Amino acid sequence: MAGNTQIEEKKSFSLALTEKLDSVQEALPKDFNKARFVQNAIALLNDNPALKKYGQSQLMAGLMKGAYLGLDFYSKECYLIPYGDQLNYQTDYRGAKKLAKKYSIRPIKDIYAKLVREGDDFQERIMNGEQTVYFNPKPFNDGKIIGAFAVCQYQDGGLIYDAMSLADLENTRKSSKASNSPAWKNFTGEMYKKTVLHRLCKHIELDFESPAQRSAFTAEMEIETDTEKIVEAEIAENANQVEFEPAEGEVVEAEAKEVQAVADEDLPDFMK
Repeated sequence: MAGNTQIEEKKSFSLALTEKLDSVQEALPKDFNKARFVQNAIALLNDNPALKKYGQSQLMAGLMKGAYLGLDFYSKECYLIPYGDQLNYQTDYRGAKKLAKKYSIRPIKDIYAKLVREGDDFQERIMNGEQTVYFNPKPFNDGKIIGAFAVCQYQDGGLIYDAMSLADLENTRKSSKASNSPAWKNFTGEMYKKTVLHRLCKHIELDFESPAQRSAFTAEMEIETDTEKIVEAEIAENANQVEFEPAEGEVVEAEAKEVQAVADEDLPDFMK
């Protein structure tokens, strides 16, 4: 009897997912294989029964984010990661590479990210007026991670890159809503690579097929790489930890006048 119940649950979820995909057909990638996506989604749930406790609503929401982007959960191009009472969607490093190569307006020959460890030789250079990177990793280096970089090489020979120190990566991690999630705890290096790759993707002009695709791709990327949000998080964390002596009244008055003068300079002419 229990076996029959499980079969019926799978059929019910499979039908619900298929109907949901049908309802947003125009927002899905043109090469989207609906039957394979549903089959792999069911296989994912079979292999990870703990996901079922989050209910159909959260499961469906997470799966649809991957569907809009044409990424495969079972092939580990993206993940559903349990964290507390929430089920979080995350694009994997491999998924981010796939999307960049597929949707870049300027054709990409290769795109990748690397970790830099103590003992590796990493240099940022300017050669013939163009920025480039030199990387000579120490063989089989298991040393401490000190940073990461990502490179995008275009088919026309052009190259762009981005690099982040360990402090930059950790600040980004702190700004994430799931900074202590299993992904960050168990696959820290891969998350570092994905973070710097996502930041590089901000400099790659991508042409998605629908607004839903762009929204699904940028939502997570903004959380991970938005410098302003990182700064805001640092301010909030340290706001009440600074001790200072009250300034003398004359100093306070002078500073107030200086601030007012600057503000007055920025006013439109008709308000002065």
